Amino acid sequence: MPLTFAGTIDHAAVLRAVDQLTDLVAVPGIVDAWEHESALPGMTLGGLTRHLVSQPECAVEFLRQPPPEGAQTLSLADYFARVDWLHAPVDSPENTSIRDDFNAMAAGGPQESRGVLAWSRGELPSALAGAGPAVFVPWQGCSLQVDDFLVCRLMEVVVHADDLAASLGRAAPAFDEEVLDPVLALLAVLAVRRHDQGAVVRALSRSERAGGPVSAF
Repeated sequence: MPLTFAGTIDHAAVLRAVDQLTDLVAVPGIVDAWEHESALPGMTLGGLTRHLVSQPECAVEFLRQPPPEGAQTLSLADYFARVDWLHAPVDSPENTSIRDDFNAMAAGGPQESRGVLAWSRGELPSALAGAGPAVFVPWQGCSLQVDDFLVCRLMEVVVHADDLAASLGRAAPAFDEEVLDPVLALLAVLAVRRHDQGAVVRALSRSERAGGPVSAF
C-alpha cells in the first residue's frame, strides 16, 4: 500500500506549526551565536535557522506553481527513494552542499530570517487555499500530492526546530498531534527502509532487545 497522507492533513495545523517557530527564531541569544556551529556539525546556527524558515517559504512558492505537464506524481516512499542526501554519508557532497548553501544564505543575519518567516506565514493561508491537487518538487523532478508535500515540510519543521532548540539550549516546541502524528509515521517508514523491520519494531516495543540507533536519516 503506497504511503500517502492525501486527504488527511488539517491545513490549519500547518499554520500552527509555523506559528510555533516565531518565538524560537526570536531567542535573543541567537544573534551573538549566529556564526557559531549548531548542533549539526559544520552548520552554523544561522544556517540552521535559515534552513528552518525556508520550509514555509518554499511551501508558499511551490504551492503557487502548477506542476509542469506530464510531471509524475509519486508516493512518499517512492519520492524518498529518489532523495540523494538521504542515502549518502553525512560528509558527502549531497549533504555538505545543503549545509554550505544555507550557511551562505544566512549572511543576511537573524533579522532577514525572521522576515522570511513572517512573510511566509502571512502568505501561507492564501497559498494553501489556492493549491491544486499536486505540488511539483523541482529538485526531484516529480510531484507529490499536496498533503504529502505538506507532511514533508512538517517533517523538516519538526526535526529542525528540535535541532535549533538543542543548539540554543532550549526545549523544542511541543507540536500538536495533527502536526506530530504524520511526521512520526513518515519517520517510522523511513527508519524501516534505512535499517529493517525487526530493528525498528524492537526499538519501539522491546527495550530489552533493542539494538543500535534506528534513526530515519
